[in-house]
Amino acid sequence: MRIVQKIRRSFLLRLPSYLPNCSVRGLFGQVNFTVMMTSGDNINRDGGSVGALVQKDTSSEEQVVIVEKLKSVSMLTLNRPKVLNSINLPLVSRVAELYEEWEKDEHVKCILTKAAGRVFSAGGDLRMFYSIGKRDESWKEVVYKKYWLDYHIHTFKKPIVAFWHGLVMGGGAGLTVACKFRIATEKTIFSLPEAAIGYHTDCAASYYLPRLKGHFGTYLAITGARLTGAEVFVSGLATHFVPSQSLLDVEKRLVALDTGDVNAIKSTIDEFSIIPELDQQSVLNRLDLVEKIFSKDSIEEITAVLLAEMEDAHDEWLKDAAKALKRSSPLGLKQTFRSVSEGRNRTLADCLRVEYRVTLNALRATISNDFYEGMRATVIEKDNSPTWNPATLPEVTSEKLDLVFQPFKEEDELQLPAEGKIPRWGGKYEHSQIR
Repeated sequence: MRIVQKIRRSFLLRLPSYLPNCSVRGLFGQVNFTVMMTSGDNINRDGGSVGALVQKDTSSEEQVVIVEKLKSVSMLTLNRPKVLNSINLPLVSRVAELYEEWEKDEHVKCILTKAAGRVFSAGGDLRMFYSIGKRDESWKEVVYKKYWLDYHIHTFKKPIVAFWHGLVMGGGAGLTVACKFRIATEKTIFSLPEAAIGYHTDCAASYYLPRLKGHFGTYLAITGARLTGAEVFVSGLATHFVPSQSLLDVEKRLVALDTGDVNAIKSTIDEFSIIPELDQQSVLNRLDLVEKIFSKDSIEEITAVLLAEMEDAHDEWLKDAAKALKRSSPLGLKQTFRSVSEGRNRTLADCLRVEYRVTLNALRATISNDFYEGMRATVIEKDNSPTWNPATLPEVTSEKLDLVFQPFKEEDELQLPAEGKIPRWGGKYEHSQIR
């Protein structure tokens, strides 16, 4: 137990203010990306929520978000369990409306965020993006609104408690990683596998990942590493670890507490929080090796050091990491690495603006069709045999990457209230010039 506490304290030394350092009361065995993205259809279809205090009908395809108001606590439940609570335009639009309403409402003191089913969120709705494709840019609205929402969640003025029960991936993590309190359980699985399919870690990942200790965030981003609930907690990504059977009790207590006082909320969750045991093979037991490999200045250097380490040690973790890089899109790896590396010295707003550019260029296939090829191979046809173009790392030149990252015209950029030029809840898509 002392080892776990020591490792966690080591991580928390580097956590930014929006990943608050809560008391310890309160990355991986490599995963096949295709399995994570496609096998979930059979995970759950009962529509049940994690410990709902008020039973609601969750069967409606129309009701993408369920809202419950209990005293001064507002509860938000993502309600697309049949598609792993993947994020689409109706969901993003509704969540944005609710958060604006609740931040302005003086009667709302605290927000609880969870999801129906056994999965929190598998991230963006890739089938939606693939179906629209390059025939038009109607996907621009959901991209803009999601990043705009992410900024407001990171800067939200009231405490939000997120229940990370089940799978938490990509944009699903982006919805909650900045919440004041993030509760993991023994069933939590955290992963950011976007680089593998020719995309990039987005939704503010280029901001929060490099602010984890050392280059652990780089490791997560380019390998798509899967973390257990215990690892999520010990690494500091989650503020608490609560056994799943206690989640309903946590909800009841927070509602009864009827307060927005952060210390009182923390103390209440602490009562149910435990310190989980790490598996012997956990990546958290290899932090020195993670730093030695993933602190290098390029994907090519990282690969070289990784392969050299494999020759000197018979470690399955090294083999899994190497396999992850080998099967991933070279473009996805390089644009993810650049985004996370440069994010170390960017503000939250600048990270989101850059991610917005990279995302639009991926969907526009500005330099490559890799994102569509990745979606085809893993989600649409599921043949697990993508053909990447460019096919090798050297072919992804700095000049090509510059095209993906270069700024748009001012009127085409993501509009955020970061510099005080627009109101707190201004800059909405409906009022922008990019429509």
